Amino acid sequence: MSKKSPYFPTIDAVKAAARNLEGISNVTPLIHNKQYSSMFGCNLSFKREDLQVVRSYKIRGAYNKMLSLASAEKQSGVVCASAGNHAQGVALSCKLLKINGTIFMPTPTPNQKIERVRMFGEHYIKIVLVGDSFDDAYKAAVEDCNKRKKTFIHPFNDEKVIEGQATLGLELINQASKPIDYVFVAVGGGGMSTVFKLLSPATKIIGVEPEGAPSMKAAFKKGEVVQLETIDNFVDGAAVKRVGDKNFQICKENLHDMITVPEGSACQAILDLYNKDAIIAEPAGALSVAALDAFRSEIKDKNVVCIISGGNNDITRTAEIKERALLHSKLKHYFIITFPQRAGALREFVVDILGPNDDITHFEYTKKVSRETGVAVVGIEIKSSKGLEPLIAKMKLHNFFGEYLNDKPDLFQFLV
Repeated sequence: MSKKSPYFPTIDAVKAAARNLEGISNVTPLIHNKQYSSMFGCNLSFKREDLQVVRSYKIRGAYNKMLSLASAEKQSGVVCASAGNHAQGVALSCKLLKINGTIFMPTPTPNQKIERVRMFGEHYIKIVLVGDSFDDAYKAAVEDCNKRKKTFIHPFNDEKVIEGQATLGLELINQASKPIDYVFVAVGGGGMSTVFKLLSPATKIIGVEPEGAPSMKAAFKKGEVVQLETIDNFVDGAAVKRVGDKNFQICKENLHDMITVPEGSACQAILDLYNKDAIIAEPAGALSVAALDAFRSEIKDKNVVCIISGGNNDITRTAEIKERALLHSKLKHYFIITFPQRAGALREFVVDILGPNDDITHFEYTKKVSRETGVAVVGIEIKSSKGLEPLIAKMKLHNFFGEYLNDKPDLFQFLV
């Protein structure tokens, strides 16, 4: 029995998808960025999929897939699982194609994404919140789909979805005024990489995923798709425990490199994009920018594109984004401080221990009347990472130091 050849999208199929999407998805701009070009010594541009009609590229695959359904399948309705962006693409497609859909989303999905799904789908969709991760929602969605005999719209491991997402690559090649040397993109279906492999083979495609959810990186290392036991769901648009079989085969063949970046680095990229360019990127959308530093020497004097894949960021997450960025930059530190239980101890700590630019951002203390010392959990923001060692040295010299909590994950998780 002959082994089935792995699937790769053809240029004709991607061009057909592009025709299907005319008037449905936006042709998003490719914009040169002067600040990042200067910072990295290259010619860098952003492909702004955050300006897409659903603020992410996901409408491309969802609509192309749903348009391909037979009449009976459209009549029966569709089911999908998503952390937010695919859900919005499916919801809008449901409304445009007048197909009823049930959308399963993880319970921690940012409220901003849930409300936008409702807005796009209107009365054509029903939202079900279930589980803690995409994988939990996916399992519930598949069970519901099989039970009710509906069509499942997979967010990435589907040929029509892959071909739809790949239209981004066609657009990018047509928009570029010069040959592109590097493209940085949050890893997904892999369709875009195939377009470049066929039409611009010299371009190096760098896949990026969060350090806390390295499902594609783990698959590359083992040579086959693997199921991660646990993941960090913070980068909700790119956090899956298992990549698709089709996606793995495509990415294994076409990606020049597959890297991970810390969630804190993605958070810093979010803040920088907003502060420097007024770009609102979600964590997955900022992964491509966060990856640049790891390739600083390789991209010098090159033509580089970062795909800003999505801009569905919930403003209520801003405090956590800033916190993670500060922690990653080693500017935010948590300690257990031992205070003598006498008047003036706190004033002594502030005057003698803290530097002129240090700031207390967290303080928890309960006085114990039967003890000579009491402990407090203190969060301190410093201006330079070099200030940590002198700070700890002064704490120890004056007998204030108890424990440093940043490197104790079992305790630290309760603070962040």
